[in-house]
Amino acid sequence: MTTNYDHIADKYKESKLEDWRTHIEQYTLLQILGDISGKSVLDYACGEGHYTRILRRLGAESVVGVDLSQGMIDLATAEESRSPLGIRYRQGDARYTTLAESSDIVFAAYLLNYAKSPQELLEMTQAISRNLRSGGRFVSVNNNPDDPPSNFLVGRAYGFTKHLEGRLVEGAPIIFRFRLPEGSFDVTNYHMDKMTVEAALFESGLREIQWHTPAVSPEGLRLEKAEHWAPFLARPPVAFFECAKL
Repeated sequence: MTTNYDHIADKYKESKLEDWRTHIEQYTLLQILGDISGKSVLDYACGEGHYTRILRRLGAESVVGVDLSQGMIDLATAEESRSPLGIRYRQGDARYTTLAESSDIVFAAYLLNYAKSPQELLEMTQAISRNLRSGGRFVSVNNNPDDPPSNFLVGRAYGFTKHLEGRLVEGAPIIFRFRLPEGSFDVTNYHMDKMTVEAALFESGLREIQWHTPAVSPEGLRLEKAEHWAPFLARPPVAFFECAKL
């Protein structure tokens, strides 16, 4: 089962504003990225452009957003028309994307977890490498491959849960259910072992793989006490990493 984002584009856009996504996900990703002033960036699985716009405002010289969903790209281009930042968007499958020029950074918030098989995963990592210049970096967050099913309800306090269909084997569907004030919606990810992810990255010419521990922003700690965030940090449902093309 594959999520059709064309039908949930507006809801998924709203879910990007949940507190954990701002104060853990976004904060951690931007800490890993560091200074990107003057860099060229390719944002894979850009959705409606949430991170694409952030990357541009952080000083990236050029930013291209790519997403499989035309509905998401329509939202992104509409926002670009309202508030122009010079971002280019294109609809397409990340596996088959080749830009005219390679990028300094490839960024992807939830891309690899849509691979249903090791072969699809390899096709994604090969595309990432193909569009990354030598010495460039890939920064990403995805479903945590080390998160056990016994921990799949930890996100309830933050507005989401995970559900496993069948056994936790490679390619097993994992359903993220996001709960918003107007109702819930589901997104389907697929499980891949961490070793499989690292092997695909390595085979694609990506090295120096570093997995990062999530952190809470200072603003998040002012908004909620540390105890609120502790279960998420102790056993994170999502995983952050970076690597480089040597």
